[in-house]
Amino acid sequence: MRRTLFYSLLVILFAGLFSAVAATGSVIKVLPQFLDLQGRPTLSPSLFERDAYQAYLRSRTNEVSGMRFAVQWQASGASYGPVKLRIELRGAAKGDLPSHSTLEYEVKSRGWFSHWTFLPIIGEDYKRFGRVTAWRATLWEGDTLLSEQKSFLW
Repeated sequence: MRRTLFYSLLVILFAGLFSAVAATGSVIKVLPQFLDLQGRPTLSPSLFERDAYQAYLRSRTNEVSGMRFAVQWQASGASYGPVKLRIELRGAAKGDLPSHSTLEYEVKSRGWFSHWTFLPIIGEDYKRFGRVTAWRATLWEGDTLLSEQKSFLW
């Protein structure tokens, strides 16, 4: 009886060691940023200057040429499909329904460290879409949702 119990525990231990580890990922931070007419989110690398310039652009919409979403993400583990970063946007209502758009980017870097990816909506696409009122950033492996982060109004 003891020998059977010992061998069954040994098999369970080795099965746990050799099992496949699925991919894990997380969306750490999302920074929606306005872009000026030259495509810049800030005038200098200072974080204070960036926040001040974003407030300036928010109050002067005629100087805004678009918007970009700076997303900090991390993914590790075995991958069984393409890993994609997706931003879903909802805008101010025009007529009966609010505008809706999706930005998507297939990410390739993986590992222990986090990465930044920038997803812009600029030019005619930005003008046609209008003001962004809510957003949701998601990290996908194939059809499996790994992580999400969303704005308050989503």
